[in-house]
Amino acid sequence: MKIAIINYGAGNIQSIKFAIKRLGYEAVLSEDAAEIQAADKVIFPGVGEASSAMEKLRHSTLDRLIPELKQPVLGICLGMQLMCNASEEGHTKGLGIFDVDVVRFSDRVKVPQIGWNEITNLRSPLFDAIPEKAHIYLVHSFYAPLCAETIAASEYELTYSAALGKDNFYGTQFHPEKSSGTGAQILKNFLDL
Repeated sequence: MKIAIINYGAGNIQSIKFAIKRLGYEAVLSEDAAEIQAADKVIFPGVGEASSAMEKLRHSTLDRLIPELKQPVLGICLGMQLMCNASEEGHTKGLGIFDVDVVRFSDRVKVPQIGWNEITNLRSPLFDAIPEKAHIYLVHSFYAPLCAETIAASEYELTYSAALGKDNFYGTQFHPEKSSGTGAQILKNFLDL
């Protein structure tokens, strides 16, 4: 199986590559459109700030490629947020794959939210063999509100989308590569899709 991790300079790529390797697969880091299109599975990672990350995607024309992909695609953290319509962070227009706008937690809570949290309302093959209230690892100040494409929820100040899914596209606000056995199972489920 050919697994491509989209390389656009947005952090956490090596930890994802190691997590895939622990599952017995090799992943390639790529910004090459043909190589990404030829992959069986595509992972779209991201750590950082939305507007500068989108600028990098536009500069490499990956912003046009990603929404056209037909194989299973997994956006992680900022990757998931960029797959939404827009983000309040830097007033950023997103890729429009998920029909929801990303917003910031209020000043009533500490941001970023850092640490372990439960996921609930699991509604996707991405969560096969994952129990309700399994713990996942998050680091974020912005979130996607609950919407029609929510496939898992979590709670911090309010209930929000911990994961989104639509057609061949999936996104997790949390970091499966840093979420211990639960995260490894979620990555395995994605690779088994």
